Amino acid sequence: MQEEIVNKPEEIQENSAIELPKTTEEKEASPKHPFFVFTVNTVLGLVLLVGLVILYILVLSKKEAPVQLPVALQNSKGKALSVVYLNLDTLNMKYELIRNLRKDLEATVNSLQGELKKDEASLQKDGADFQQKVQANAISEEKGKQIYEILMQRQQALVEKKDRYTQMMAQQQLAMNQKLTDSLTNFLKRFNKTYKFDYIMGFKNDGEILIANDTLDITRTILDAINKEYQERKK
Repeated sequence: MQEEIVNKPEEIQENSAIELPKTTEEKEASPKHPFFVFTVNTVLGLVLLVGLVILYILVLSKKEAPVQLPVALQNSKGKALSVVYLNLDTLNMKYELIRNLRKDLEATVNSLQGELKKDEASLQKDGADFQQKVQANAISEEKGKQIYEILMQRQQALVEKKDRYTQMMAQQQLAMNQKLTDSLTNFLKRFNKTYKFDYIMGFKNDGEILIANDTLDITRTILDAINKEYQERKK
């Protein structure tokens, strides 16, 4: 009987799926079975589980390469791109500096054009008088040649003056535009230190931007601020 009790545990281990009836003595004499028994399948299962855990960790820890965006869409703070626009047509009509510079330019143009018209009218009158005298034989041939040469010199001088004044007016127009551009650009730089827009665009009715959202229009704000600054500088 003692030998049977000793051999029973081996039979139970080899046939773990079969439950054999045991006597009370066998239950007391039999050693306790371990909670978990390693088998070949168990080892393979553990190896597979460890492999899955390692793979999961590698996938989570892998850093994806950042998507390269166009420079215009990149923002160091990661915030959305902010764009507003300024209506240049309205600015040209209501910016006081522009209106004053335009008045000065128009005054200069009118003065130069008036001078040219006066010289041209005088030359035409003298030319008409010379022609009448020639037709009436009121002057000698020698005197006629002298007057003719003088009229031609005056005509050439008038042409040169027109060219000179035209160039002068173009230079003044260019200087005015440059002054306005510098004034607006410098103001917008100061203005944008507070609002920090990514782009402040210029909109014109005949420009390249065909449609613009009115909610992005800051023309009124800019006009109020830039005219106020202009008035303060004039004081």
